[in-house]
Amino acid sequence: MLVLFNKPYGVVSQFTSDGSNTHRTLAGFGLPAGVYAAGRLDHDSEGLLLLTDDGRLAARITQPASGHWKTYLAQVEGTPAEEQLQALRAGVRLKDGMTRPARATLAEPQPDFWPRNPPIRVRKSVPDCWISLQIAEGRNRQVRRMTAAVGLPTLRLVRTQVWKWQLGDLAPGQWRLVDAART
Repeated sequence: MLVLFNKPYGVVSQFTSDGSNTHRTLAGFGLPAGVYAAGRLDHDSEGLLLLTDDGRLAARITQPASGHWKTYLAQVEGTPAEEQLQALRAGVRLKDGMTRPARATLAEPQPDFWPRNPPIRVRKSVPDCWISLQIAEGRNRQVRRMTAAVGLPTLRLVRTQVWKWQLGDLAPGQWRLVDAART
């Protein structure tokens, strides 16, 4: 079984709370019994989260060696210069080493996502812009750390695709089953 879920902002990618946080969990969304997140999406990130009851499929989805791309739309502070996008494309040096090269472009057209609660921080003197970033690895908070490293702090992050599955028109908190046999 494979579930596509649009994880809302402020929700952790697990079904139970470990007691150390006050964030909502996946338990309140009526997801099918026996599925677990294949990968993770931080509480302050939104968008596509895959859940499955198939351990082998979960491993295929999440292992960096499989080379499956994940697509994110990042609303960043500032207007990206070509040099900043090229730095993302070349790979960025983070504290835990170089990232693999990413696919980075301006998001055209700029997306019009659902309102976020709470809304992002807006500074009248600093413009913001959406960029599309595709990565084939999944380090902790990787996209946010990459954009910050090139001088474009992320204000909002929405994952729109994992491997061949897309978020599509799922609203935050909605999910749907897909045929996992066609993987």
